[in-house]
Amino acid sequence: MKKLFLFIAFVFGTFAVSAQSLSLDVKKSSIEWTGKKVGGQHNGHINFASGELVFKGDVVTGGNFVVDMKSISNVDIKDEGTNATLVGHLKSDDFFGVDNYPVAKLVIDKGTKSGSDYSFTGKLTIKDITNPVIFKAKLEKGDNGAKVFKGQLVVDRSLYNVRYGSGKFFSNLGDNLIYDDFSLDFKVVLNK
Repeated sequence: MKKLFLFIAFVFGTFAVSAQSLSLDVKKSSIEWTGKKVGGQHNGHINFASGELVFKGDVVTGGNFVVDMKSISNVDIKDEGTNATLVGHLKSDDFFGVDNYPVAKLVIDKGTKSGSDYSFTGKLTIKDITNPVIFKAKLEKGDNGAKVFKGQLVVDRSLYNVRYGSGKFFSNLGDNLIYDDFSLDFKVVLNK
């Protein structure tokens, strides 16, 4: 009886799904940000520094991503001086304070699959302030067996003490109002 039990445990243990960690391909992955204000918007890029997702079968059981906040750039303003002014302002303490907070972090708690769509839950840290997040992404097949996730994360900047031009903290802003929500459209390429 004991041998039978050990045999069954061995068989099931052999076929059990083991966790697999996939690393972020920083060069092929991207983030495009969009911030909106009364009468317009700005958009640009920000770079991943590192990341990984851990899978058990089709379920994401964990993961983490680090974003280089010093890499913030703008793509819609063509005048170099005006572009540099906006980027400098975004990097300043009015917004993301990148000298004091050079990275943002996203910890993935779980990702569940429905077809090619995933729903993720996790925690986002910006300026050393952490809040829960929920977002969706679509899984695509990439080159050489890579997994590619494309999706959007909408962030309420006021939750991270990014107050400049926010109607939650200042009144009578009129045309100077900057909306609190900004979007991060991402492409995450993961390799074995």
